[in-house]
Amino acid sequence: MKHAVILLLLFSLVIVSCGSTQSSSSPNSPARYIENKGSDTIVNLALAWAEKYQGDHPDVRISVTGGGSGTGIAALINGTVGIANASRRIKDEEIAEAQSKGIDPVEHIIARDAIAVIVNPGNPVSELTLKQISDIYSGKYTNWSEVGGEDRPIVRLSRETNSGTHVYFLETVLRLGNKEDKTLFSMDTLLLPSSEGIISEVRNNPNAIGYDGLGYVPDDLKMIAIAKEDGVSYVLPSIETVNDKSYPIARDLYMYTDGEPTGFIKDYLDWILSEEAQWIVAELGFVPVK
Repeated sequence: MKHAVILLLLFSLVIVSCGSTQSSSSPNSPARYIENKGSDTIVNLALAWAEKYQGDHPDVRISVTGGGSGTGIAALINGTVGIANASRRIKDEEIAEAQSKGIDPVEHIIARDAIAVIVNPGNPVSELTLKQISDIYSGKYTNWSEVGGEDRPIVRLSRETNSGTHVYFLETVLRLGNKEDKTLFSMDTLLLPSSEGIISEVRNNPNAIGYDGLGYVPDDLKMIAIAKEDGVSYVLPSIETVNDKSYPIARDLYMYTDGEPTGFIKDYLDWILSEEAQWIVAELGFVPVK
């Protein structure tokens, strides 16, 4: 009889415990959660989108973190994010690795960006060709006097290698779009982990040259007008010059999902391409896709 009473009491406690767990976790837990990780170029835009969307959809929670395009794509491959942000296209080897793990990367173009080449406002150089920028970053030119500036050493700044912006700049500017070219950044190029780091260094170093997404460049720094080649017009980066394709260092920005998105992730990506969300793109200095 005592054993029966003890078992009954234990059974009752289990029921109460299970009931309290279910009731305490449901009221404050969002029914829909999106983990969004990757490109540092996109992170501020993604944060602005997430804040606006969550305000209008209180049942959705969106976690946004940076770390670089490679980090976001790696997280997608490992199945730990719902959306990966990238400022470069996913590589063939990354697609193959993802597919080997049962992940099917699907690409979504969510905005466009110009890469601005920036210098300290005290630097008299205002115009460069793509070839001159390539020669600066490869180490062929080491003094500003070689490109029309003062007799000062050139301090090269770049994003670190995990950055999609680094990869894009390497392929489009250093290698001038030639897939057979194996040119690399000069060994003395300073690799910085963030857009803010490049901005800060250019601001404080009159000899520095760097590159950054247009949306990150503050008014107190100087953007270089760039010509595709000798004899053509020098063009500054802007929404207009990206759209008319006259500015030579412009690219698409991406989000990647595992397969075609469905449910609340699809709803979010559809909203990102809406007029409301694309207005935020322009406000932050990027180029809307619509």
